[in-house]
Amino acid sequence: MKRAKVNQGEDLQEYKDVYVIGECLDGRLHPVTLELMGEGRKLANQLKRHLGVILLGDGMDEALEHLQDYDADVIYHLKHPLLKDFSTEGYVKVLNDFIRGNKPEILLIGATSYGRDIAPRLAGRLGTGLTADCTKLEIDPADGKLLQTRPAFGGNLMATIICPKNRPQMSTVRPGVMERAHKLAEGKAHLVTVIPELEPKDIRVALVEKKPPAKKQVNLIDARVVVSGGRGLKTPEGFRLIEELADVLGGEVGSSRACVDAGWISHAHQVGQTGTTVRPEIYIACGISGAIQHLAGMSEADYIVAINKDPEAPIFNVCDYGIVGDLYEILPAMIEDYRKRKEEANHA
Repeated sequence: MKRAKVNQGEDLQEYKDVYVIGECLDGRLHPVTLELMGEGRKLANQLKRHLGVILLGDGMDEALEHLQDYDADVIYHLKHPLLKDFSTEGYVKVLNDFIRGNKPEILLIGATSYGRDIAPRLAGRLGTGLTADCTKLEIDPADGKLLQTRPAFGGNLMATIICPKNRPQMSTVRPGVMERAHKLAEGKAHLVTVIPELEPKDIRVALVEKKPPAKKQVNLIDARVVVSGGRGLKTPEGFRLIEELADVLGGEVGSSRACVDAGWISHAHQVGQTGTTVRPEIYIACGISGAIQHLAGMSEADYIVAINKDPEAPIFNVCDYGIVGDLYEILPAMIEDYRKRKEEANHA
C-alpha cells in the first residue's frame, strides 16, 4: 500500500480556513453539526479565517435550507446520486479529493458512528494526524496551532494534543460537549454546489435494506430531562425506579460508569468523560457521588438535582437542588407526585 504524502514544511502556508463536515440522518441535520459549527466559528474568528461547512448527499434541500440559518461563510454541497446512501468508500474518496483541493487548516468531524468511520480513513489518505473524541478545542495564541484536548487513560487524565507538521489539523468532537450555533436573523452563508468525480466502481458495498432497531434507542444527547442512577442504587433492580421517573418526566435514563462496569445497565446509558456528554434542561442524579469524570459529562445541564444519603458527596457542590436522604423513599414520592400533576393537567 502506497504511503500517503505527509504535508510538511512550506506547504503548511497553503492551508487556510476552518471546515466542518456536516452529518445528516434521513435528510435532517444531526445535532452535532450545529455544535461543530458553533465551535468552528469561534476557532475561525480567532484565526481570522472563514468557516466552511461540507454536506454530502443527494436530495438534501431541507438540510441545506436549515444550515443557511446559521453562521457560516460557505456551505459546500458535494452532490452526486451515488452519495444518496452513505458508503464509507464513496464518502472518503469524495472528501479526500475535496480537502486536497481546498486545503483547510482545521477539519472538524462529529465523534458519531459516521465520523468514527470516515475520519481515520480520511486522515490516512490525507497523510495527517487525527485526535479522536475531543472535549475541548483552543487556538494556541503563541503560534496559532490547534490545541486538541481529550480524555486519556480511561478518563483519569486530560491530554492536549497538537499536530505541528501536518495539515489539516483533524479532530473528531464528542457530541453534546460544544455549545450549538445560534440562528441568525438573516443567514449569510454562500451555497456552493460541487459535483465530485465518483463512479460505481469506487463503491464496493451497496445498501440493500434498512431495518429499524427492534427496541427504542437511547438518545441522551437530545433529551430535555435525564434521570441517572449510580452506585447508591446498590442493585441493578434500582434502575426500575430510575426508568419509572424518567418515563413520567418524558426523559431518558442515564448512568454512572460504576453501574455500567458492574453490568447493571448498558454503556449506551453512561454519562461522563468515557460515556455521553449531555446538556439537558434538568439532570437528576440519584445515588451518584459526583466523581470528576461524571461531572464533566453533565455539569452543563441547566438545572442539576442531586439525591444522595451522604451530605458530603461532591455532587452537592455542583447541584442547584440537593436532597439528602434515601432515594428508595424519595423517588417513589416524586413519581407519585408527578403522576398526580400530569393527571390534573390532563383533566384541566
